Amino acid sequence: MNKKIAELKIETLISETDIKKRIKIMADQINNDYKDQSVYLICVLKGAFVFATDLCRQITVPCECGFMAVSSYGNAKKSSGKVKITKDLDEDIENKNVIIIEDIVDTGITLNFLKEYISTRQPKSLKICSLLSKPSCRKLSINIDYIGFEIEDKFVIGYGLDYEQYYRNLPYVAIVKN
Repeated sequence: MNKKIAELKIETLISETDIKKRIKIMADQINNDYKDQSVYLICVLKGAFVFATDLCRQITVPCECGFMAVSSYGNAKKSSGKVKITKDLDEDIENKNVIIIEDIVDTGITLNFLKEYISTRQPKSLKICSLLSKPSCRKLSINIDYIGFEIEDKFVIGYGLDYEQYYRNLPYVAIVKN
């Protein structure tokens, strides 16, 4: 780990306790919305893996899990605006109730691309679930069906979100201080 990473100054934004409470509420909404049905959860790697795992464990309706990796950041703090699929789904999702699980939605560019891409596979339904949303950063309008927390335009890490691949393991969401 380089010195810049080791000396990063952070401040807790959303506590582990608050995250757990909110995930339970979101899972209850999903369970209610899909009562007597099943869902196919698409975890968008790498950032959403912690959130998707905790959310999945609270979902009581039958569910399958798939994984995709898309990138528009690289190691930068801001989106490049160019979206690239680096890992696609392994399963067919035609006629399935699909929920895309994201860590954070800021510009909406990546999620809009992903939603259009997944729609071509003819799911029965398609919804979006994100732990965090930065509405002030939107460049494209996108409907998020299940939102954990709306936050200001700050660079955040923890709970799956990273800074140069570090800090994903924090059990809370933190702001990176300059």
